[in-house]
Amino acid sequence: MDAFGDNFTSETDVDPAAEFLAREQNELAGLEDEIPPVVMATPVPVVSSTVEEPAIPAPTVTKEEPEKIKIWREEQATRLKEKDIEEEIKREEWREAAKKELEEWYKHHAETTSKTKATNRNAEKQFVAEADEVEPGTEWERISKLCDFNPKSSRTSKDVSRMRSIILQLKQSPPPTLKA
Repeated sequence: MDAFGDNFTSETDVDPAAEFLAREQNELAGLEDEIPPVVMATPVPVVSSTVEEPAIPAPTVTKEEPEKIKIWREEQATRLKEKDIEEEIKREEWREAAKKELEEWYKHHAETTSKTKATNRNAEKQFVAEADEVEPGTEWERISKLCDFNPKSSRTSKDVSRMRSIILQLKQSPPPTLKA
């Protein structure tokens, strides 16, 4: 293949990319002294060559924010502080309102509980007093007093109309009692 000028196994071949990078570095070598370095907000990755030369970091550039954006950031910060203060004030108001409502609820609950206890005690006393007055043949009358015969019941409860009618029949005409 040497006849065609294709000598691929030559040891004198130089990497074209490395040659290009070396040439560019020599041309740009003096520019670093003339231009001050500029820092960028976002770093640029370091470009390295395949030749064993020191890698040259790309300069970073600092972008300065426009005046309008600085003003907006300051205004935004003050607005956020004001909103935080308002939020804290409202949170304290809600806590105070919740404390008052809770105290009122406990007070109402205590009153309701005490009334219920008093009503239950009176009903128990009355029940015990009536339990002592047991007369034969009044059992069904006592049972009917304990039952709720209100025909208007809620739709979610079971139909107890048949039981109600049987208890009322037994109250009006009790079955004959067996004497022992």
